[in-house]
Amino acid sequence: MTAVAEKPRGAITWRTRLVIGAGALVIRLLASTWRIRVVRGDVIPDLRAQKTPILIVLWHGQMLPALWQHRGQGIAILISEHRDGEIITRIAQSLGLRAVRGSTSRGGTRALLEMARELSNGSDCAVTPDGPRGPAREFAPGALVAAQRSGAAIVAIGSHASSAWRLGSWDRFMIPRPFARVTIAYRGPEFVGDASAREAAERAAQFGEMLNGAVRDAGGE
Repeated sequence: MTAVAEKPRGAITWRTRLVIGAGALVIRLLASTWRIRVVRGDVIPDLRAQKTPILIVLWHGQMLPALWQHRGQGIAILISEHRDGEIITRIAQSLGLRAVRGSTSRGGTRALLEMARELSNGSDCAVTPDGPRGPAREFAPGALVAAQRSGAAIVAIGSHASSAWRLGSWDRFMIPRPFARVTIAYRGPEFVGDASAREAAERAAQFGEMLNGAVRDAGGE
């Protein structure tokens, strides 16, 4: 009997590679037409000038404008380990971003430790605290624990587009249409100075409201 070689873990098919390549190209072409307005855009440059590690939080459904705005900056993004996460990882890498694989539901502990390590080493990180599968706009506490352990500043990003497609997914993922007016708003920084990870996690609702405030600042709901 002839043995069939198994694909190594993390390997992707040639069809998936085509999807990734096409997706990255479409995003670049589409995003290059957006008319972007930034609210409080000095927050992140100021923190970087002070050499303060930054943990960016944003809702999963508003990921795309923020990825484009921060392309080429080497930010480490927490991306889930499920199959779709591999595609998102490759597209993010094509935009000059890095990936930390895991989520609050799968691979969470390892991902949390890796994110805290990245922050402690001075890297900027980003996380969607309601990802990868919701509930939408419910702030999971893992990001706060990572910030508490590393001393990172939390910065919230909210986005809004004058015209956008909405996917039929749990998060109603937003894709701004060509030539849309896109507003990206920042709130923070806020620090998690609690004495323990448990105390930090209990502030999830507070930081969820901070993130919703950034969405309102951008003109969304």
